[in-house]
Amino acid sequence: MIRTKDDYLFYLKADQMALRMEKLKHPRFFQDEIWKFQRCLRKVEFLENCKKNPISKLSSLHSRYRLQKLSVKLGFTISPNCFGPGLSIAHRGTIVVHHKVKVGENCRIHQGVTIGSDLVNSEFPRLGNNITISPGVVIVGKISIADGITIGANSFVNKSFDEPNITIAGCPAIKISNKSSEDRWIRATEILRSSSR
Repeated sequence: MIRTKDDYLFYLKADQMALRMEKLKHPRFFQDEIWKFQRCLRKVEFLENCKKNPISKLSSLHSRYRLQKLSVKLGFTISPNCFGPGLSIAHRGTIVVHHKVKVGENCRIHQGVTIGSDLVNSEFPRLGNNITISPGVVIVGKISIADGITIGANSFVNKSFDEPNITIAGCPAIKISNKSSEDRWIRATEILRSSSR
């Protein structure tokens, strides 16, 4: 969660690296809508978590409005403070993430994904770091997903997976491989932390 300006800048840089946009200073005018969305999401998080004065509240409202417009345009329903740094949204398309869901660092998420409550217990998933979520995945309930797990396309995940660095898939999801798809995501946060030493 963003708690300081340094956190905010770190999240921005990690997201930019995860999206493979390091060569650009800013999003291009007619392109890079996903990057614009993620930058706006991080700005809302920073303003709402760190700034409490009246001017910041006005700026937060304006940023919320921009975030809502981009959300509708891209098909995303993602609340602030759900994802850690290094988020990489792969494509436009429907992505629904409940505001109580928590996802760690370096998550790569594709279109057609839903992460939320199981509608029975109103409990929400917790996902670790370095997770890849393929297209069409549904993750629901009071479950946890360990670090480094890849979730195969069109999977339905309603139970916890505590073994790290595996691939799961199916409906309901089961472990299908002892390997994870490390080539699908960039460990942006680890690269940034090691370069700042």
